[in-house]
Amino acid sequence: MKIALITGGPSSERDVSVASSISILKALRENGHIVKVIDPVFGNTQPSESIILGHGVRKESPSPEELVRVNKYFKRNILECFSGDQFDDIEFAFLGLHGKFGEDGGVQSLLEMRNIPYSGSGVFASALAMDKDISKIVLRSKGVKTPAWISAAKEDKIGSNDLDELVRSDIGYPCVVKPNDEGSTVGLTILKQDDGKAQLDEAVNLAFTYSHKLLIEQYVKGRELTVPVMGNVAYPVIEIRPIGGFYDYEHKYTKGMTEYFCPAELEPDIEEYVKQSALKAHNALGCSVYSRVDFMLDDENVPHCLEVNTLPGMTQTSLVPKSALANGLTFRELIQRIIELSLQKN
Repeated sequence: MKIALITGGPSSERDVSVASSISILKALRENGHIVKVIDPVFGNTQPSESIILGHGVRKESPSPEELVRVNKYFKRNILECFSGDQFDDIEFAFLGLHGKFGEDGGVQSLLEMRNIPYSGSGVFASALAMDKDISKIVLRSKGVKTPAWISAAKEDKIGSNDLDELVRSDIGYPCVVKPNDEGSTVGLTILKQDDGKAQLDEAVNLAFTYSHKLLIEQYVKGRELTVPVMGNVAYPVIEIRPIGGFYDYEHKYTKGMTEYFCPAELEPDIEEYVKQSALKAHNALGCSVYSRVDFMLDDENVPHCLEVNTLPGMTQTSLVPKSALANGLTFRELIQRIIELSLQKN
């Protein structure tokens, strides 16, 4: 099959996307597919594959200033890329993208206009899952437990004193401040119990550099779990234990900074409850093909859904491949399974 592997893109997770795509590309070619690597930010004139995939994941996420440079002309270039001849002979698009444009329905809508089937969820589910505020409203309405939260937009212009009072009355410290539509913990801050207005102001300003809207979420102390969903099957649960600090960008993408336990050591009834909660969240947002659902398991063994990732990472330290392997699927088989399920969806 002639496949376009779409990578890079304009988001803060550009480096992660490239790292995922290197692994995906190898598996696609080992499975016998003819693959063209495309980074939409380069428009209809693509550089060589080695240039597109020529770097790995840095230890720090891209700064807002770097993103401004990447995004300066990306809208025009992306339209040229998808309206040009890059996709003329393509039978399927495998999305190695993460973050904005890749997971928010943007690339999905362009591929549908070209009538090209693609991996993962459709336009609406992608957009819904990417919007943390709206997705949490949907999850709560469907009976999926999620931490209490408040949201604020730049245009609301809420004063720092008012916001601090709102946090103390509705959420309380400790809490988590994060952009509404970013992944890989980009722009995220955990405020401790003794933190106050000054630290809140700093966290809010950081989140607003990556998005026009932010979430302030109740901090749930407990075990960090994640559950990949493939088709309509919940795969083995993974427990994530960062070594020092929390599971931030550096811990996610630096080997040796996090321990992973798959399958997680859980009582059978708790494990089944977490898996059923993952399926419920996946289906509540209308996801298809595959996703990864993140939880915090509190001291009473109640899972709190943090978010649903519609294009989870596929790097060497990523979670979905670990769970798939525990379920008997090699990485090559996992990639082929995603293609098969995606073609069934389309």
